[in-house]
Amino acid sequence: MLKQRKNKRFNYTPRYAKDSEGNLVKDDASKSNGFAFKWQRAREANKNKGSKGFSLRFLILILVLLLICMYVLDKKYM
Repeated sequence: MLKQRKNKRFNYTPRYAKDSEGNLVKDDASKSNGFAFKWQRAREANKNKGSKGFSLRFLILILVLLLICMYVLDKKYM
């Protein structure tokens, strides 16, 4: 009268299953030719350039703010 429902069973296979080593190598080879892979490599190559440009930009900003403060203080006390 009161039957319990059975769990549903799906034929799910994980994307990177250990038993499919051949598919894993094939997927890596296809990823190395893709746009996302090339974009990621270019992004990693530009990481060092970004930190140098940031420090230079930061120093210029500090210099400009310092000059503005010196000008304002000079006008205020003279």
